[in-house]
Amino acid sequence: MRSVSVIGIGETKMGRLKTQTLKDLIKEAGNKAIKDANIEKEMIQALYMGNFNGAYWSTQSHMGPLASETLGLGTIPTIRTEGACASGSLAFREALIAVAAGVYDVVLVGGVEKMTHQATEKITTGLASASDCLCEADMGATFPSLFAMIANRYFHEYGNIRKEMAMAAVQNHENAMLNPNAQMQKLITIDDVYNGFPVASPLTVFDCSLITDGAAFIVIAATDVAKDRGLNRAIKVIGSGHAGSALTLAGKKTITTFESTLKAAEIAYKEAGLTAKDIDLAEVHDCFTITQIINTEDLGFFTKGQGAKGLAEGKTARDGIIPINTSGGLKAKGHPIGATGLSQIYEIVTQLRGEAGERQIKKADIGLSHNLGGTAATCVINIFSGR
Repeated sequence: MRSVSVIGIGETKMGRLKTQTLKDLIKEAGNKAIKDANIEKEMIQALYMGNFNGAYWSTQSHMGPLASETLGLGTIPTIRTEGACASGSLAFREALIAVAAGVYDVVLVGGVEKMTHQATEKITTGLASASDCLCEADMGATFPSLFAMIANRYFHEYGNIRKEMAMAAVQNHENAMLNPNAQMQKLITIDDVYNGFPVASPLTVFDCSLITDGAAFIVIAATDVAKDRGLNRAIKVIGSGHAGSALTLAGKKTITTFESTLKAAEIAYKEAGLTAKDIDLAEVHDCFTITQIINTEDLGFFTKGQGAKGLAEGKTARDGIIPINTSGGLKAKGHPIGATGLSQIYEIVTQLRGEAGERQIKKADIGLSHNLGGTAATCVINIFSGR
């Protein structure tokens, strides 16, 4: 398999983008990525698009050709991937495999979602379709209620970490203040989290990720192609893992450890020839504050039950030993479902290039993106090297 590098990145601002259509978002982020790669559009041989629920929220299916036409890419093959909140990362991984196998030399990967124009009820119904509709959604379960059950079970097994969950939200909002593309550029306090509108105990509105419009695009190429073109800002993809687990909470062996993360991490670390100790920073899937803490444990940054303590001690801060979600995360940067995984990669590449401005961390050589779908039924992990 060939070495593959990221050679271009682009994303829109995340937020309530009332006047921008799906096409507008695709055009902006896609053209930014192509320009950043310093390539001609004619070099792009395929397009992989991540999108979760455009058919329901925007009455738009067939997202690949839509994006290709919008960007003027001609007759290249296109494909759309869907894996709930991991849709964008799945698009990236499939494109990565194709380039590594020699099927293509240069591929464009995109993700997009437009959500904020719909009523809360329709958004909630659409999101719930990523769970088991018969056994969970039709019984009244929503993702906040499912992750609230996870939080309460975690409290039972490892102790009450309600304060540390609030601290995770505070930290991510602080990071988002330094990210011009972030949706929620607003400082909050622990008390704000505690006193926020109750959603599903113990979660309040400030424990939950955002409803977001946005798009992110990545250009990848065989590393030797990048070298031949003198693209010295290329970032190598050195490890990738994809795994799954039961769709329902009831079908999982445990709900305080995500088996999909454990397996995907095992695959990605092995491929990269690294361990968790080698990672300098990570963007992890913080759909809820409890999820971020569990993820940092499952990824091996902290031992089981110690993720909250590590966060409280500042180890996940921008100046900590393992900075987490320097972008602001899904919690404050935003969560445009189909684009989320690619926006995570956008942040990792930006940091590894040393181009993150005020939020730039001191040591950024190896970065990891971690993206979940549903209640961790799908997990995709990618590891990048800027060395």
